[in-house]
Amino acid sequence: MKASRAEIERTLDRPSDSVRCILLHGPDDAGSRALSERLAKAMGADAERIDLDGATLAKDPALLSDEAASTSLFGGARWIRVRANGDEVTEAVEALLAAPQAGNPVVVIAGALKPASKLLKLALASPAMPAFASYAPEGREADQMVAGLGAALGLRIAPNIARRIFDAAAGDRAIVVQELEKIASFLDAGEGPPREVDAAVLDAIGAGEGESSSGALADAVLTGAARPAVEELKQLAESGEDGIPLIRAMLRRLLQLAALRADADRTSLAEATKAVFFKDKDVVAAELRRWNAPDLAMLVDRITAAQARLMESGSAGAVTASQELLTIARAAAGRGR
Repeated sequence: MKASRAEIERTLDRPSDSVRCILLHGPDDAGSRALSERLAKAMGADAERIDLDGATLAKDPALLSDEAASTSLFGGARWIRVRANGDEVTEAVEALLAAPQAGNPVVVIAGALKPASKLLKLALASPAMPAFASYAPEGREADQMVAGLGAALGLRIAPNIARRIFDAAAGDRAIVVQELEKIASFLDAGEGPPREVDAAVLDAIGAGEGESSSGALADAVLTGAARPAVEELKQLAESGEDGIPLIRAMLRRLLQLAALRADADRTSLAEATKAVFFKDKDVVAAELRRWNAPDLAMLVDRITAAQARLMESGSAGAVTASQELLTIARAAAGRGR
């Protein structure tokens, strides 16, 4: 059953026996994880969480329904969180939906799924399996997301400041939260009136600079700067950042570009990039000149597939990510400016 955001939030906030499984999918993996935390909160701090992965359930499909029907070792609440890679958990979820009883809520975080996905089709056909797709927020929605997260920490954030923070985090909700927590600590926020976050605060603590290390890599790749891309990969590897985080950063940038490309096709390049942080405007415009809408859609599919491969057990993450990104960089270099 396809659910709206309001519907999926109600389902997560108030678990019901009528719901066997909740499917959270879409390219914004951080958004899906954030939604799953609503279920964690609803179940209570003392609830037992069982974590399962797609590879395990692909080998033992009955395990999911067994865990859903089992009682907690400690006699309290219990719920199951599944990290899936595409359709590998379809048989396990089918068994769960067909089981005579379940009892424990199950949430599946599946990443980006194509319309032909067997798991997605299963969810859409079942009233006991609401499904919601998360996409990286854009424009005003992104600003409101940052402002809302900041308000919970005692911060008041204007739209232009929210956009700086969002762009610096490359749209990753988890990174946005980390930045906001750093700002809240700096301003000693939390009690009393909300603390105003302005450009001086961001400059003072180095937040909202408009470009993260992984963002610099994505820009080098998409503008065809192969040599700088190699150097960025080396530096990121030395700092321990490789594999899936880099692919996800690239996917976030591509989704941003796809939205801007659609705006540019409707209006103009200048109009579409008007809201882009000024330090990023030139490189974003260069990327949009290189890639048209169909090509960006192809890259989104390609990076989504690469992410799925990386999540498979035993995949050589760093090597796979580097090879994929450098292949795109070489293709971008052949496109000119």
